Parts: sequence; C-alpha cells; structure tokens
Amino acid sequence: MPYYEHVFIARQDINASQVETLISDFGKVIEDQGGKVAKSEYWGLKSLTYRIKKNRKGHYVLMNLDAPAAAVWEMERQARLHDDVLRFMTVRVDELEEGPSAVVRAKSEKDHKRGGGRRGQDR
Repeated sequence: MPYYEHVFIARQDINASQVETLISDFGKVIEDQGGKVAKSEYWGLKSLTYRIKKNRKGHYVLMNLDAPAAAVWEMERQARLHDDVLRFMTVRVDELEEGPSAVVRAKSEKDHKRGGGRRGQDR
C-alpha cells in the first residue's frame, strides 16, 4: 500500500482531548478501509501566519498513513465536512519517517538548549 503524510489544523477553541478524538476518528476511517495509522503526532497550538475562518491559532497534527487511496479520500472527505478542521494537506511519500518528525525534534532541541545551560553562572 502507498504511504501518506497527512497534516491537519484544528480550530483554536477546542481542547486537546477533542483533538485526540479527531485523531482517533480519522484513524478509524483509515482502519475501516483496510489501512493503518503508523504514527500520529500532536504538534501543539501554534500561531497561524494569517487568519483562517477568524482563527489566529490552530492545533497542528501529523498522521503517517499506510493506506489505500480510497481510505485517504474518505478521510479527506470527512475532514472537509468537519467544522473543527480548518485546513489539511495529504502528501504521498516513498517511505514513512521513523522516529519523531522534524517539528518534534526541533522542539526538543530548543527545550534542551533552554534548560541545559548553567543559569546565572559565568564560569
């Protein structure tokens, strides 16, 4: 089966548990059609570059999929109909990335640099 990376942005005024519900709903659609969700990552609430449907921020989620095209089309159809999903993008890839995505790696490196130094000491 082909591999896909699916990223969607959910409205800012829903909470993280509602975002998890969206992830599980979309994952169920994929699994019902014979595919599987290899990995899903919640990237957090981030500022948008421009307003989308009066929202300045959005919950970003990445899903790595191993699914037939029909399953991805059905998931995209349901995302279009869902009021909480602002935007989504699905890209077909040759292979799925192992481990954390670049966004999660960058965030962890940034956190590591912040907390890893000797604060308030010159020597």
